[in-house]
Amino acid sequence: MESKNFNAFEMAQKQFDRIAEMLNLDEGTKTLLRQPLREYHFSIPVKMDDGVSKVFRGFRVQHNDARGPGKGGIRFHPMETIDTVRALSMWMTWKTAVVDIPLGGSKGGVICDPHHLSERELEAVARGWVRQIAQNIGPLADVPAPDVMTSPQIMLWMLDEYEKIMHGRFPGLITGKPVGMGGSLGRTEATGYGLVFTLREALKELNMTLEKTAASVQGFGNVAQYAIKLYTQLGGKVVCVACWDQEDGVSYTFRKSDGVNLSELQGITDRFGGINKAKAKELGYQILPGGDWLTQEVDILIPAALENQITGENVASISKRVRIIAEGANGPTTPDADKVLAERGVFVIPDLLANAGGVTCSYFEQVQNAMNYYWQKDEVLAKLDIKMTSSFIAVNELARRKKLYNRDAAFMIAVNRVAQACRDRGWV
Repeated sequence: MESKNFNAFEMAQKQFDRIAEMLNLDEGTKTLLRQPLREYHFSIPVKMDDGVSKVFRGFRVQHNDARGPGKGGIRFHPMETIDTVRALSMWMTWKTAVVDIPLGGSKGGVICDPHHLSERELEAVARGWVRQIAQNIGPLADVPAPDVMTSPQIMLWMLDEYEKIMHGRFPGLITGKPVGMGGSLGRTEATGYGLVFTLREALKELNMTLEKTAASVQGFGNVAQYAIKLYTQLGGKVVCVACWDQEDGVSYTFRKSDGVNLSELQGITDRFGGINKAKAKELGYQILPGGDWLTQEVDILIPAALENQITGENVASISKRVRIIAEGANGPTTPDADKVLAERGVFVIPDLLANAGGVTCSYFEQVQNAMNYYWQKDEVLAKLDIKMTSSFIAVNELARRKKLYNRDAAFMIAVNRVAQACRDRGWV
């Protein structure tokens, strides 16, 4: 899904440079925030089921922790690169700042394909990652979480390995754990629901009635599924879903003009979010090329897959009917596409705000771990709604007051908060 010449970190730096200029940041602060504070590269040797040893490459990048411990997921992906991890760690710094939670930004990854690993091999990779980085993470230093192709089970293996090394119980080391083992109720829904909370506010801002809107979604993982669930519960209609097909190595769009049925699609989906084409056809879905999710006659687009999906090359194919783009993925829109969307007056809810529900709920999980007292699901989701709504209002008010594009407004709030923390600490 990612073009070969695309570099996520260069894109993240370009975004930052633009905002740094708008905020008139001094050279020292710019230099500090353009690069990660620390990064770790390491090898993870694993004895495979066939007895052969294989070495996997692992990373952890800590972009900035001026506002609090680093926070960010761990991806297991065959196409993982250090520049992708650097970009994601930087975006995490801005994301925690824009929703004003006391955390910094980090990210981790392992170059591997969980599709081709047994459960025992997957556990060995997870525990091996922790062994290499245990001295440099922790509840008060850097707190990992799940991301692409990692799960609550993987988080629990990682926590268990860390606790063995550190000789104690440290539930706050990692978030996204299973409920009952220090995980938070509502965490599974958090990113998708958080996106819909901001979408609901955007529709109010544009005087649009949610029940009269239709949406097209890219992705069918956790974020997309829960966004579809809440959006349709509130009365919206999703006409198509695009997702990656592991067997064919391409993506497809599954379209149903009278609206997709979430539970129906979930029943024919594998554990990595791939929808069975033959069964979908039987259920009356049109199977279209993967890029067709972008060209639908809908009011709302929700990119909830990977980076670099709306580009200068394909942005012109977006229907004139589209009023809102709610970014469920990290970095789905490139800067050249942004220019076109801004000119067209499309209301973009930027990734660092739209998908910040996950990290916000991860923060709630850390708070509950520290208290050793756990909230009910309704309480978690109500707190999430308050946080996402107030953050949306702050970004929207700044955008309106200074006549800014929403992404610029969100970045200005976030970068300014982090820069101020660095100054207050005397780092610059």
